[in-house]
Amino acid sequence: MARDDTPPPLPEPLAGTVFDSHCHFDSMSSRAGFSEPGTAASPEYIDDAMAQASAVGVTKAINVGCEVGEWQAALASTGHPDVLAALAVHPTAVRGLTEDHYTELERLLAHPRVVAVGETGLDYYWDRTTPAEQQQHFRRHIELSKRVGKPLMIHDRDAHADVLRILREEGAPDAGVVFHAFSGDAGMARECVDAGYLLSFPGVLTFKNAPGLREAARSIPLEHVLVETDAPFLTAHPYRGRPNAPYLIPLVVRLLAELKKVDESVVCATISATGRRFFGL
Repeated sequence: MARDDTPPPLPEPLAGTVFDSHCHFDSMSSRAGFSEPGTAASPEYIDDAMAQASAVGVTKAINVGCEVGEWQAALASTGHPDVLAALAVHPTAVRGLTEDHYTELERLLAHPRVVAVGETGLDYYWDRTTPAEQQQHFRRHIELSKRVGKPLMIHDRDAHADVLRILREEGAPDAGVVFHAFSGDAGMARECVDAGYLLSFPGVLTFKNAPGLREAARSIPLEHVLVETDAPFLTAHPYRGRPNAPYLIPLVVRLLAELKKVDESVVCATISATGRRFFGL
């Protein structure tokens, strides 16, 4: 079956404003055919994406550069006034990292428009790197987060127990921890909240096969919740499989409002306040 790359329509504007805590503009641009894979999204592409987002109440986005070759483009994207960046090395890409890479990463993390160290963590789904390699570099990223004083943005795929164990062993950074695209159950969600971590929910929350994730979101205080697209991936129902973008955040926000039994304006206000505090916006 051919992949459907038709952009979903804009949803109705939100009753408040929120931000997309995790997206990938370079991958969005290449999937849309505006750039070659592995190259930077143009300022014009980012302008258009943020204009669409703003039209529905999504006022800011964090663009994540999680491979060495993506750092400069992610930093450059913050030339847009509503785009911030997070920088790190994804667990599936840590092989071959050198001390020079870490030195450069620390230098770039000092930039005031870079608001988090991420995404970093563990991914046992893919076998491009070994668990031992991933754990070694996850610990390095935790240390780096502490040194630069910026929050840690965690990627955790099929590795819940080891991620939580390493955070306990190393001690979480004082600047805070957010689980990007949280994928655990309600028990893990409560454990994370007890430790003071934030959980960011993507479009997966809306999938028919994700009742456990909805229970996790339902079971924790709204003050510990962020929302994201992980665009161009993880597009919310009913557009699963089609290209994601920050303007689709309302689909997640509206489901959260249903799950928490509160007005969507309350969800927007709470998430926005949490994000401003956590990322220092």
